[in-house]
Amino acid sequence: MHISEICRVLLWIKKSSLRQEVLQLQLSGKASLKGMKNGVKGESGPSDDELTSEVLSHCSSASECTSVQEEVVGGEQVDEQTAQEETEDKLKQCIDNLMDKSAKTRLAGLESLRQAFSSRVLYDFLTERRLTISDCMERSLKKGSVEEQAAAATVFTLLCIQLGGGDEAEEGFKMLRPILTAILIDNSASIAARQSCARALGMCCYVSTAEEGEDLIKSLALLESVFMSSYPNKEGTLPTPKPGSPALHNAALQAWSLLVTLCPASRLRVLLDLHIPKLQACLQSSDVNYRIAVGETIALLVELGRDIDEEFEVEDSESMCECLKSLATDGNKHRAKNDRRKQRSVFRDVLHYIENEDFTEEKIRFGLESVYIDSWMRKKIYDAFKEILESGVRHHLQFNPLVRDIFGLGPPLILDATVKANKISRFEKHLFNSAAFKARTKQRSKVRDKRADVM
Repeated sequence: MHISEICRVLLWIKKSSLRQEVLQLQLSGKASLKGMKNGVKGESGPSDDELTSEVLSHCSSASECTSVQEEVVGGEQVDEQTAQEETEDKLKQCIDNLMDKSAKTRLAGLESLRQAFSSRVLYDFLTERRLTISDCMERSLKKGSVEEQAAAATVFTLLCIQLGGGDEAEEGFKMLRPILTAILIDNSASIAARQSCARALGMCCYVSTAEEGEDLIKSLALLESVFMSSYPNKEGTLPTPKPGSPALHNAALQAWSLLVTLCPASRLRVLLDLHIPKLQACLQSSDVNYRIAVGETIALLVELGRDIDEEFEVEDSESMCECLKSLATDGNKHRAKNDRRKQRSVFRDVLHYIENEDFTEEKIRFGLESVYIDSWMRKKIYDAFKEILESGVRHHLQFNPLVRDIFGLGPPLILDATVKANKISRFEKHLFNSAAFKARTKQRSKVRDKRADVM
């Protein structure tokens, strides 16, 4: 029932009660007059003027109640519109702050935009201002401090996600890709800025809808050049990591593995033969986070290999399984307790998949919907978006058309009482999500096959 209908019902009830009160007053007046005529002393009854004034006061209060209800109904719309205008005014001010002379002001503007972009969908607002924001990001990446460079790369990545991966995002990525590349390969640049640029290259290339594979090839090769420095040398010995290098290698490997999910089968076969043996050696890395990233990447590559060839097997799989088993049961006391727990959990899952093709399914709820993470490829994509969107990932799963398309969720839902009453079962949701994701993957694979000649 609408609010206006509720108000009409309340007014009708009010009027009915008023009629009853008037009738009671009239009856009480007659009764008092009758009592006086019979010689019974009673309270003096109200006059006609008093009755009329009381009735008018009741009617006045009822009309005031109705007007208040109407103001509330209209006020909700006004408040919503006002809030939207205030939000846009704040965002405009943040964009203006990106051009301020003060580095502190620019950094504060970047942080505010990062929070806004990750927690809301702002396509209409950003489409008109994308060039201005991209110019500001370019300036910050070229001339900003370490913190400003890292923040600018993150905000630009969020901008690409907001723009939906269409022509606008592709245009911005082509403009900033050379700058992101220059910072990533610059050994004198800070680790934090290089990490942020690695993530930006991976995600921005992933959401770009360019049909040619040139950007994908360049980004893959660039990210490979970063994390391959952690590979063993000719003697089979792992190099001694420099301070901060494991974190950079981790970011580059994560971004690279995201882009690998876009590669056609012909390119995948080359990557599998080249990287799986080298990554197996990196399982002995001294950095726990890098070890975990390596383990998950191996599982992803094996899954992709099995997708293109049912008889795919890892070379020297027994040795790999022994290594994974030791990491899944690692109890070394010199490692932090939380690190040991996290490592054991991840490598148990990796080992189960390598041996039995068994993946531990995860369910992500958002609004009235949910998405099932039922493969290493799906997990890699979700983790990549979660890393950049942070706590806003569920909001984007619910409302961002690009993110919903990637996970096969269809257009954003418009919910009403009918939809809520006819929710499909959990099992049906799972089947629908899985089928939609596979169908989308096949469809995109057809487009990617066009890139095979370029690769």
